[in-house]
Amino acid sequence: MSNSVISVISRFLEEYNTTTPNKLKVVDAYLLYILLTGALQFLYCLLVGTFPFNSFLSGFISCVGSFILAVCLRIQINPQNKGDFLSISPERAFADFLFAHTVLHLVVMNFIG
Repeated sequence: MSNSVISVISRFLEEYNTTTPNKLKVVDAYLLYILLTGALQFLYCLLVGTFPFNSFLSGFISCVGSFILAVCLRIQINPQNKGDFLSISPERAFADFLFAHTVLHLVVMNFIG
């Protein structure tokens, strides 16, 4: 059973490396970074506590919001989804991503107090 799992994972990685454009790989790396940051914040909350609760909540909401915005960006710039987003160029999708990120982090900074 472990050989089949290893073969599936190796085939997945091989196909991912050959068929995924570099732009999407960068967005995927960013998604992994945000996911790990949110997991570390949650683990810290479980181990140490939530004394400055607003700070924890702001950081975690920032991670979740950033993850959602990055997934939306990935969907919009994926060449396989070109037919769904005919009127949105990759540059426009990135500009929307930056604007939404700015608004998200202004809200987060306001929530910290």
